[in-house]
Amino acid sequence: MDWPHQPEHITLVITHSVQAGKQADYERWLAVIMPEAALFSGHLGVNVLRPVHGELTYTVLIRFNNVDNLYHWLQSDQRKARVAELATLLSGKEHIEMRPGAAFWFTPPAPGQRSPARWKQFLVTLAVIFPSTNLVPWFWSELFPNLKGTLPGHFLNDVSVVALVVWLWMPAITRLLKNWLSPQTPPGEEK
Repeated sequence: MDWPHQPEHITLVITHSVQAGKQADYERWLAVIMPEAALFSGHLGVNVLRPVHGELTYTVLIRFNNVDNLYHWLQSDQRKARVAELATLLSGKEHIEMRPGAAFWFTPPAPGQRSPARWKQFLVTLAVIFPSTNLVPWFWSELFPNLKGTLPGHFLNDVSVVALVVWLWMPAITRLLKNWLSPQTPPGEEK
């Protein structure tokens, strides 16, 4: 049963700090668990934010259509068996958070770090949404002029913008601007 106050989807944000030299093994582990998760009811997709600049922290974003379906996968025997395999790959325990809606794009890259300032989240989201909502309708109206201003035309525009934002622009831009969004504080300078 869907409750009226639930968001349209929920995202599980999993952070894994992989041991040095174990990245290839971890990638093989991901290649097994991701298709298994996709078989569960309500699964909406996975994004993997891989480490950059020699870091070893992976962030895995798994979306489900509601909390019940997410819990069904989380508590499944398949996932428990796969998580048991992580003991030899990680330098610590996995960190898990649940985020409603699209809040996951601004999840800090490591546990204990703060989310980016709201004004930075606003600017990044605007930088992605503004060009998308202007270029996509122009593109489709050039290709299908009869759809311009119609309900199917609006649907095509919306589907295209959401797909571009979720699977292309936001993963790319948050990875590119990672250091600006959540600057690393040098040791000894923590507030």
